[in-house]
Formats: sequence, C-alpha cells, structure tokens
Amino acid sequence: MHYPFRLVAALLFCITVLSGALHAEDAPPEADIAGVQAVISGQMEAFKRDDGEAAFAYAAPGIKSIFASPEIFMEMVRQQYAPVYRPQFVEFLEPFAIGDHFMQPLILTGENGVTVLARYSLRRQSSGDWRIIGVSLSPAPDQAPL
Repeated sequence: MHYPFRLVAALLFCITVLSGALHAEDAPPEADIAGVQAVISGQMEAFKRDDGEAAFAYAAPGIKSIFASPEIFMEMVRQQYAPVYRPQFVEFLEPFAIGDHFMQPLILTGENGVTVLARYSLRRQSSGDWRIIGVSLSPAPDQAPL
C-alpha cells in the first residue's frame, strides 16, 4: 500500500500530540507539586508537635466527616499510621496527577526503624487548596510485609 505523505504526516502529528497530552498527565505542574508537598510536610510537622487542630486542617472534608474531631483523627493516626505520625526519614518520590487528584508517593521510616511506601492522595478543593483524601501504607520494596 502507498499512503500519501500528508496522511502519514497527519497521523504522526496526532500521535505526537496525544503522547504529549498523556505525558503531561504524568508530570504535574511544579506549582502543584510544591503545593501538595507543602500540605503533606505541614501535616507531618503538625503531627510532630501533637497539634491535632493543625494536622486535621490538612484533611479533606470527607476525612473530617469520618473522624469527627481532631482528637479522634490523631488517635487513629497514632495507632494505624505510626510512620506518618513520627517519620524519622522522608523522601518524596515522583508524583503524578489524574484529573483533580494528585498522587504523591513517599518513602517513610518510622520511629521503630520500619520503612514503608506511603501513597498520599490529594484533591484540589473549590478554594484551590490541596487537601489529603487518603493515605495508604505498604512495605517498602526491601522490607517485610507490615
């Protein structure tokens, strides 16, 4: 088959444009990365100070409705998210965005020396601020299961 040059050029252009759009979804803007990482760091600093009000402020409304008060929220974090509550080591990994959601993976080492992979999910609020909608923990690649 012989394809006209213009058709081939048009197809290559579309593929290039589409692959650029898909890649842009993988690489969020620097301002978003900085904003999201500031929210996560701010909450971790509040945990270190045992400042439940400040830590709770970084949670999205859905999280706040589940844990009716900063005290209940802090108790849950202490019991179920110890590496997040008192990290001894924090490393932000490559983030990515999906629509209005932002995924920020981190490597955290807790006070007990156990290293985990934490996956923070954040959503931009109508105010424009990022808020945490969830955190999942799993063993770091070189660690035994939790």
